[in-house]
Amino acid sequence: MTGKSKGERRTGLLNGFAAYGMWGLVPLFWPLLKPAGAVEILAHRMAWSLVFVAVALAFVRRWAWAGELLRQPRRLGLIAVAAGVITVNWGVYIWAVNAGHVVEASLGYFINPLVTIAMGVLILKERLRPVQWAAVGVGFAAVLVLTIGYGQPPWISLTLAFSFATYGLVKKKVNLGGIESLAAETAIQFLPALGYLLWLTAQGRSSFTGEGPGHAALLAATGIVTALPLVCFGAAAIRVPLSTLGLLQYLAPVFQFLLGVLYFHEAMPAERWAGFGLVWLALTLLTADAWRAAHGGAGAHGQAQPGSGRRLILGAPPPGRRSA
Repeated sequence: MTGKSKGERRTGLLNGFAAYGMWGLVPLFWPLLKPAGAVEILAHRMAWSLVFVAVALAFVRRWAWAGELLRQPRRLGLIAVAAGVITVNWGVYIWAVNAGHVVEASLGYFINPLVTIAMGVLILKERLRPVQWAAVGVGFAAVLVLTIGYGQPPWISLTLAFSFATYGLVKKKVNLGGIESLAAETAIQFLPALGYLLWLTAQGRSSFTGEGPGHAALLAATGIVTALPLVCFGAAAIRVPLSTLGLLQYLAPVFQFLLGVLYFHEAMPAERWAGFGLVWLALTLLTADAWRAAHGGAGAHGQAQPGSGRRLILGAPPPGRRSA
């Protein structure tokens, strides 16, 4: 490996750690926006994200994709679907964090790779290796254990996992770069978000205008909080192997989980530990299998499509992760 390629890899790793680290620490940010409610925060996130990415695109002068996209109604429709699904993901995540469900929100991103694999089988008709089937089975058992523990299914986790997996599936069909895709999605979100914010202001219920300039600045910063990790992720994705990114993606839910337990002091009864333990076992199986496939034996046994292990595990970059 040349000095230049080593430097590129180091830069990629640093950007990867930065992206997933920011996504993992984002639960510390959303409570700062109170007394704004989850819907108001979501609307500001959608509106200010468009402002931020528009400035970024103007700086690098990357606009050619927009004209091409406008001439492709099918891709525009998929962008609209992606915008709707990520709106649900963002909204549920913000509400969950500010309502004291950080641990359950982190579980959504732990099980997201398992949901992505299941959707690959059911929708894309992809074939799994035995270890991947085992991981999905263990993940299903984990959800059952957690359902018994909660007294109901872990709806927050499942909503986050399925919405983000659907988002990743749609994004694969659109095939647009990270910043460009976020610009297109937030352009669709912008008018409904702006309309809601103007309505709040007319009703005298807007915290943006009623809580001082510091609070307004924090709400505006939601655009940076959304887009900056994505920029770092893009820089990492072109410099490090997919198998490395597949490992780095678990940093975000690990950080979120640790924040929920150690900082927010959320309860972790025995049945919840058991459920999380099963999820982590499933992810260990999945990651080990993907690592083996990426380093030499993937299609040798004819049990998976070439590269499918890496494709299924990685999916799209995570919420606050673009999702979180």
